[in-house]
Amino acid sequence: MDNFQNTNKARRYIAHVSIFGTTQIHLRNPWTVAMWSVAFPGFGHFLLNKYFRAFSLFLWEVYINQVIKLNQAMVYSFTGNFEAAKEVLDLKMVLMYIPVYLFAIWDSYRTTVDLNNIYTLAKREDALFNSFSLGALEINYLDKRNPLMAIFWAMTIPSIGQLYVHRIILAGFTLIWTAIFVYYSHFLEACIYLLNGNLVESNEILDVQWLLYLPSFYFFTIYDSYVSAVENNKLFEAEQRKYLKSHYQSYIFNLKKVSKVDNMQIFATFEHSIYLELAITELEEHGIKNILAVPLNNRIEERKIFDNLHQSDGVSLISKGMILAFLFSTVGASRGFAMEWGPIIWGLFGAGSGFIIGFIIDIFMKKVIKRKQRILRGKNSEVILIVECEQHQKDHVESILWNQLALGVAELNQT
Repeated sequence: MDNFQNTNKARRYIAHVSIFGTTQIHLRNPWTVAMWSVAFPGFGHFLLNKYFRAFSLFLWEVYINQVIKLNQAMVYSFTGNFEAAKEVLDLKMVLMYIPVYLFAIWDSYRTTVDLNNIYTLAKREDALFNSFSLGALEINYLDKRNPLMAIFWAMTIPSIGQLYVHRIILAGFTLIWTAIFVYYSHFLEACIYLLNGNLVESNEILDVQWLLYLPSFYFFTIYDSYVSAVENNKLFEAEQRKYLKSHYQSYIFNLKKVSKVDNMQIFATFEHSIYLELAITELEEHGIKNILAVPLNNRIEERKIFDNLHQSDGVSLISKGMILAFLFSTVGASRGFAMEWGPIIWGLFGAGSGFIIGFIIDIFMKKVIKRKQRILRGKNSEVILIVECEQHQKDHVESILWNQLALGVAELNQT
């Protein structure tokens, strides 16, 4: 059951909420999407919610990589053993790999440009879409998620962060392949040997062909979880603003004089959250119908480093960090097979150094360009709620507002 039945009268829609997740179109950097396709064919299309194409490219990459032993050849190349790299490659299938790989990069870039244009048109059309879906197997609804919490859970096991932001299809797919990659690479066994100080055994047990899938796979799930949380938060705010304007701006208020002598007006400020709607509906249950909700346009300020529950400017300062983390960790792990500390330690060192370098580049670019955009600093007021009630209802109304996490409450008494 959905809270909105699509009439298909609009040409374009920004989002669709189903029990399997929230699919939405939003502005993306085509180069960032293309770089994730460089990391692993299919990743760029996963970011764009084009699942069938992404599944096809992902499965083809795994199959052809295993057949031609590309990962193993990469390790030999990074360690300077070029003759071994030539020997291990299966030349019969190499030429089948290159066109599909280039297509994945080109198509993800092209599709991102197209979807950016479609988003602009859909936003102007401003068509309604469902924000709540209830089915026999699952429930999904628009709500806010903490982007930093999405990163945390994604760092534990790939797919957990995507479950947190309700990307059910991708989370299930990711979890299955995480188990496959970890099992066949013997990564966890190697970690146990390493923690026990047995470096030689740790290096020997690793299967390099399966191991090199992990860096790009791991950092992609972190990036995807973070961006999905940020964009879902922005979508929730936009949908709630539209709902408040259509349902709670039809009453006529006279701020100089209330409608009745024994009436008064109570002002409250809220963030965009589910608690705002809980407050409004609870007031309506108690017979208070004259309610005005005014979403605010926040002032323009410098962008923040990280988005969170209370601010989402949609500009990620971890994009380049995640891409460089996977690149450096892949090179580090490959080189680690020929170095003293082994692939795991050098892979982690590469990931850390790559993320720091990318993070610094993003900060430098934002500071130099000095772009500005609306943000919400901490818990700032985003909606003004005006409630007209009788004098004897004052304490009860204020109690409801405070219980639903109002940021501030004031009264205007004209008696």
